Amino acid sequence: MADLSYLDAVILGVVEGLTEYLPVSSTGHLTITEQLLGLKVADAAVTAYTAVIQLGAIAATLLYFFRDIVRFAVAWFRGLTNPEARQDSDYGLAWAVVIGSVPVGIVGFLGRHVIEGALRSLWVVAAALILWSAVMVAAERVHARIESRGVVRDEHDVRPVDGLVIGLLQCFSLIPGVSRSGATISAGLMRGLDRVTATRLSFFLAIPALTAAGLFQAVQERHGLSALGLGPVVVGLVVAFVVAYASIAWLLRFVATNTLIPFVWYRVILGLLLAGALAAGFVNAT
Repeated sequence: MADLSYLDAVILGVVEGLTEYLPVSSTGHLTITEQLLGLKVADAAVTAYTAVIQLGAIAATLLYFFRDIVRFAVAWFRGLTNPEARQDSDYGLAWAVVIGSVPVGIVGFLGRHVIEGALRSLWVVAAALILWSAVMVAAERVHARIESRGVVRDEHDVRPVDGLVIGLLQCFSLIPGVSRSGATISAGLMRGLDRVTATRLSFFLAIPALTAAGLFQAVQERHGLSALGLGPVVVGLVVAFVVAYASIAWLLRFVATNTLIPFVWYRVILGLLLAGALAAGFVNAT
């Protein structure tokens, strides 16, 4: 891993930036890519590198939604001391993000050894890609029924309970192959949020979840970081940042007029291809 090439760094940065926010599982894609590049997925340096370039994607989110983040933070702090300020819709949305970030933090910390061990298998990724696609289809059907009744809610109607429910489903994203955005957007659709609101809320929930996970993993694997060259790390960070920023902008435009079904087809096909490659011995599971 100390000899990680610049080409490897660019490839991993593109994969991280492209898949972090699309409902296709960044962990699953990174694991597959690392295997194809001949890298040892369980190696401390590989884990550390993955955590570091993830921070590039997080930085893209912070920059893209900077004004929204400031607005929500101001509304939240004002509402803590001013009862009248609690009528602001931004106050309720801010609480949804705060509450929704707690479950995945607790489950991720307590189950970190299983997540980093037994679940780091491409068989798990293949199964999760396929099985969670069924949940995404179910979410679309539920949302269609809600939409037909004309009771779809927008960003001004997000409630703390929405954050709790979405946050609980976000815990499933700790399984490689499920996809954090696939879980949170699906949960938002089933809660009756419109597509853009569900997607934006997914991004807002990503900020505390991914920041905490990325920093924790980077510190935990700090000894592995010593094996990384500074050049490839910087390249991976920059590439992940640029690609993630573009992915955020594209996804928000896409969901405004499209369903998640194209991603479902992609996930199922990839899952079947991966399962076939594993069964044929073309790639190793770990």
